[in-house]
Amino acid sequence: MLIDSHCHLDRIDLAPYQNDFAKFMVAVKDCQIEYLLTIAIDLESYDAMAAMVADYPNISLTVGVHPNVQDGKDPTVDELLMLGQPDKVIGIGETGLDYFRSEGDLSWQQQRFRNHISAAKTLKKPLIIHTREAKQDTLRILREENAAEVGGIIHCFTEDWAFAQSALDLNFYISFSGIVTFNNAKGIKDVAKKVPAERFLIETDSPYLAPVPHRGKPNYPTYVRHVAQHIAELRGESFEEIARQSTANFRQLFNLPS
Repeated sequence: MLIDSHCHLDRIDLAPYQNDFAKFMVAVKDCQIEYLLTIAIDLESYDAMAAMVADYPNISLTVGVHPNVQDGKDPTVDELLMLGQPDKVIGIGETGLDYFRSEGDLSWQQQRFRNHISAAKTLKKPLIIHTREAKQDTLRILREENAAEVGGIIHCFTEDWAFAQSALDLNFYISFSGIVTFNNAKGIKDVAKKVPAERFLIETDSPYLAPVPHRGKPNYPTYVRHVAQHIAELRGESFEEIARQSTANFRQLFNLPS
């Protein structure tokens, strides 16, 4: 059984499933995916996402505002604490830093990141971290804010082994998306070989970044199998072992029963 540790269920194209979320979830079950974590990007669409998954015990969610979102509401710590209280909300994020898409004075982005860390520590819930072209500041702020108290996930990992080691030291797990299946992702493949067995996760980041053989097409949680299979090949292990270990790691991080 597999777990997709990072997807955006409110943004996937349900047309192949007659625009019926229940039919989509049947396909998820048929692919032996036992659990999904759907990730918030902004507050404006958060309530609709929460309502979509409310009746599914095998779907949890996070609350947070992505570092690239500039037009929507910037949450205060108190707002994050209020929205993050329900048991179905098991993490805080997606948060972090992105210096690729944002320009100019990014102090607002750094303060938003710090607010998310503060809320996560109060709620004692792990962080979901996005970082792009900002690895040094990401690590610095995680250290300054003592984020290791709650740890979390460096999602859709695209950095090098040195960054991975620093993140592991800060109590974070490394999550691999479909990017690891791309031919030009040699550095990421190297990290996937080296990361300790008890500290990696797999994800789709759907509807984005579909893995080979679906690269360039809409992505779905059902494609997480391709990520697991590729990591199994890289590590010289069986698909079944990668599925078992990544599932156990997810449940360990979020303190979920097996």
